Amino acid sequence: MKANAVIRLKIPHKECLETVYRALAPEAAKPATTRSKAQLRIEDESLILAVEARDTVALRAALNAYLRWIACLYNVLSVLDSLG
Repeated sequence: MKANAVIRLKIPHKECLETVYRALAPEAAKPATTRSKAQLRIEDESLILAVEARDTVALRAALNAYLRWIACLYNVLSVLDSLG
């Protein structure tokens, strides 16, 4: 792997952090492509996303996908929290 990135996303609500992690863990475990791989972990109040890819194009695609999924999950959880 030639390109990599590590992103730390602070999510202060523990339940939300764990839900986002559990929702994305299967995708990280079995990626759709062999051009990149991702690892997720929780540290303190943060979700750590580490992505390795064969090239910068694959890195950008993987980062965009994971960050969109995380944003979508966080937004859905925020709406559900406001309803309850």
